[in-house]
Amino acid sequence: MSQDKLATVSYVDISRFMGDWYVIANIPTFVEKGANNAIESYSWNSKEERIDVDFRYNADSPTGPVKKYPQKAWIYDKKTNAEWRVQPWWPLKFAYLVIDLADDYSYTVIGVPSRNYVWIMSRKPTMPSDVYEALVAKLKASGYDISKIQKVPQVW
Repeated sequence: MSQDKLATVSYVDISRFMGDWYVIANIPTFVEKGANNAIESYSWNSKEERIDVDFRYNADSPTGPVKKYPQKAWIYDKKTNAEWRVQPWWPLKFAYLVIDLADDYSYTVIGVPSRNYVWIMSRKPTMPSDVYEALVAKLKASGYDISKIQKVPQVW
């Protein structure tokens, strides 16, 4: 059974998207297992015409050691700015799709074409439960296995 292509939002204002995003929930990659207080920070690197990504979290507990994973990202779809290529380490580059985004940029959802991973993120370390549940329902409707989604402890 083939799934429809994962749709992105129609447009992302890159300057508004930059900054800190708290990871509220995800289908974690191997790097993210046991993450607490996970934050993705984006900053525009005008010299390199890319986005510098600083992913960091406390390992295994809210007071655990800080793990940092700097990454680089390039805007792949320059018409919408909603599809990027992220490079966690050379030479790998992965598709990164902005599949949901609040009008006020208070939350976003990042997906990948395979639907094996997803990140629900917020500008604050908490998210109203009704907003979270609506986002999860949208993910289910778009073909994600929501049983794999895990909340990320945000204890500050």
